[in-house]
Amino acid sequence: QVQLIESGGGLVQAGGSLRLSCVASGRSFNMHVFGWFRQAPGKEREFVAAINWGGARTEYADSVAGRFTVSRDNTKNTVFLQTSSLKPEDSAVYYCARGRYGVNNIRRQDTEYVDWGQGTQVTVSS
Repeated sequence: QVQLIESGGGLVQAGGSLRLSCVASGRSFNMHVFGWFRQAPGKEREFVAAINWGGARTEYADSVAGRFTVSRDNTKNTVFLQTSSLKPEDSAVYYCARGRYGVNNIRRQDTEYVDWGQGTQVTVSS
């Protein structure tokens, strides 16, 4: 199966930054929308950001807009989530997710994504 491997999580102080990466296997990386979701203990998984095939269109949850930036490098099969001005409430496991092949519409619901990584932990201390 397709593998999505996230990295870059860690422990940072409030106001700090982390760059998360998601490396995806497969040979049609540029034919998938990629999304980032996060889930904190006791909470439902929530949409964070997504990016379309060429990276020209991005979408963000209101809670992270202006602080997070999603990007992709299709030559390296990698999606990034640059986080900044991190807040304790940003603490969560961050998941990379791949949308369906051949679909270039950004999806905000986790049910629209078919492949998921194992997640990378982001912990923001106050």
